[in-house]
Amino acid sequence: MKRVVGAVAGVAMLAVTVGAPQGAAAQGRDELVWGPCDKPDKGALVQNVLPNPTEKPAEPASPTVECASLRVPLDYGDPYQTISLALNRVKGKASRDHNHLGVLLVNPGGPGASGLGLAKQVAAQLPAGLADRFDVIGFDPRGVGDSEPALRCVDPGKYYTPPRPDNVPGDAKEEAVLLGRARQYAEACENRWGWMLPHLTTENSARDMDAIREALGEQKISYLGYSYGTYLGAVYASLFPDRVKRLVLDSVVDPAGVWYGANLAQDVAFNRRHQDFLRWTARHNDVYKLGGTGKAVSFAWYAMRERLRTRPAGGVIGPSELDDIYTVGGYSDLIWPQLARAFSAYVKRGDTAPLLGAYRRYAENDAKDENGYAVYLGVQCRDVAWPREWGRWRADMSRLHARAPFLTWPNAWYNAPCAFWPEKGGTPVRLRDNAKLPPIMLIQSERDAATPYPGAMRMRGLFGGARLLAVTGGNHGVALGGNHCVDRRLAAYLKDGTVFGQPVRPAQGPDARCQGTPEPSVAARVGTRTDQGR
Repeated sequence: MKRVVGAVAGVAMLAVTVGAPQGAAAQGRDELVWGPCDKPDKGALVQNVLPNPTEKPAEPASPTVECASLRVPLDYGDPYQTISLALNRVKGKASRDHNHLGVLLVNPGGPGASGLGLAKQVAAQLPAGLADRFDVIGFDPRGVGDSEPALRCVDPGKYYTPPRPDNVPGDAKEEAVLLGRARQYAEACENRWGWMLPHLTTENSARDMDAIREALGEQKISYLGYSYGTYLGAVYASLFPDRVKRLVLDSVVDPAGVWYGANLAQDVAFNRRHQDFLRWTARHNDVYKLGGTGKAVSFAWYAMRERLRTRPAGGVIGPSELDDIYTVGGYSDLIWPQLARAFSAYVKRGDTAPLLGAYRRYAENDAKDENGYAVYLGVQCRDVAWPREWGRWRADMSRLHARAPFLTWPNAWYNAPCAFWPEKGGTPVRLRDNAKLPPIMLIQSERDAATPYPGAMRMRGLFGGARLLAVTGGNHGVALGGNHCVDRRLAAYLKDGTVFGQPVRPAQGPDARCQGTPEPSVAARVGTRTDQGR
């Protein structure tokens, strides 16, 4: 979804409170002291923290990265105990007296994803003449990666041992097994992190961002957030409207769906995008030979999934691992050729090697990133109330599975620990406009599965100065991914606040539109992937 705590110093902290958990210290005034990053991967140029997640960008000159840490209150209502955030920085070369545009905080989403690799990559991919004018700041949100403490609830080697139980339960007994796993995970998090779980919220992460701004000595910050990072940015803008200089939200979370409803909308959108993949495979039937129609390829897909129930590929890939692999295709069509080759090799020849290769490349590391999953649940389960009666979940998933079978049950089990989470969901920050906010730039692919397009329209409706740039296609995350139309508009906005569209926004549709990348050819090359969850 890799990092390093840099040289850290500052005003001496008071002694750790008696009985305070490890990683929580008494609050004192901290300063940022930047220095070399003390781990080789801290702030490394990481693939797939920038979209597209499977596209290898051009190799830019490697910028210099500095690291630091910052202590922030565990509880902003009682700021005596603190935790630590890991930060990194790529400094612009422009003088602060001439042409410097301040700081640009970046967040890749999640929740639970590290922002340290993203900072270096954003600095490297910003257009010429703009990168030198920003200090790009990455951070690991509370509980993530090199921030301390970092949440981990279970032994991933045991909990994720493949093949896992099928995500789609065939009967009540299989459902009970999956339900037990969800309850087990929630209880493990409570046992280890009961003291911290009440404070894992988007609101607190937004307040952490403002603590970073203050520690940097900046009156205002600019911000670029992807996916969940768009919601985090909108919360920050609502809490601190007079402290925002530029705000770019790419692949926009539906503010009306946080969080149970957003997952149901994802199920429909991922199913549609999976059907796009199956139809693309059918159009290349001369290569893959899985059927000449989407319906035929879909039949082959679900027959393969059923076969893996009793005969896991290589003893590793059962139906749930298959779901993990092909869910990645919902984020980016650049890997469709590899996914189709693996699909075809298994169905036509019984060859499991390409499928195993795809699993190692796209799914195995995600299963090992238990820290990211723990924080994902910690934030989403605590942000808002979730249904506590499993009958509600079962009824909703059974109904939705009938028309959107690809991800409905897998997504349900991914989030099911929230039904048993020890901390009840709270009241989210009300997103609201403010005359002090600058114009806001929204970027959204029209067939995005992870953050469906209607959510971007609803986000635009909340902020009078927001302008929506729609991008054809369905790839998740667009900015600085090589789309010249998008990046040109992004550069203009970051430079001087220039926005697109008419003075009066259209009631329906975007304010401007860019063409997305064309569908891949069957010979498309595949890059590497290291990022994040749903």
